[in-house]
Amino acid sequence: MALVTLSLGSNIERGQHIRACLDALADSFGELAISRVFESRPVGFEDGRNFYNLVVAFDSDCSVAELQAWCKDIERRHGRLKDSPKFSPRTLDIDILTVNQLCGEHGGVLLPRGEILHHAFVLWPLSELLPDIRHPIDGRRYDELWAAFDDHDQALWPIEFHWQGHLLPLQGTPPQA
Repeated sequence: MALVTLSLGSNIERGQHIRACLDALADSFGELAISRVFESRPVGFEDGRNFYNLVVAFDSDCSVAELQAWCKDIERRHGRLKDSPKFSPRTLDIDILTVNQLCGEHGGVLLPRGEILHHAFVLWPLSELLPDIRHPIDGRRYDELWAAFDDHDQALWPIEFHWQGHLLPLQGTPPQA
């Protein structure tokens, strides 16, 4: 089994799509560890509504290609168009951040995802969810990376968010790397 981390984001009917994605993840992969949900201003484009962002971790024996196909299928089911511009509003954005300590291209996915080190909306929830796990390339723990993060122009803040009657974060039994 591999520890998988995903970044989830939505800025169209945010709560509905994030909850539906969490339901699909739980149905497909079982027990989840889920970060707090953060609201953030769009990064890379001015015109757009604020996003909800969070990180989810779980154990899986799926290949990276299978995980990527699952993510793209769920995005498509929630109205995400394959050819939509990179910096545009979206119903659901699911990105594979890490699969264990894999590095390089696997199943068409470059791991670990570069956004971990560059976007607060990925690193902050990841650092809270798995503070003691080390970045596969950098080598520092995620809590150390967040403490050293210096791009404070990215506006985001934690919000109260409920899923299946639980206030997130939902730690469950944290997966192990």
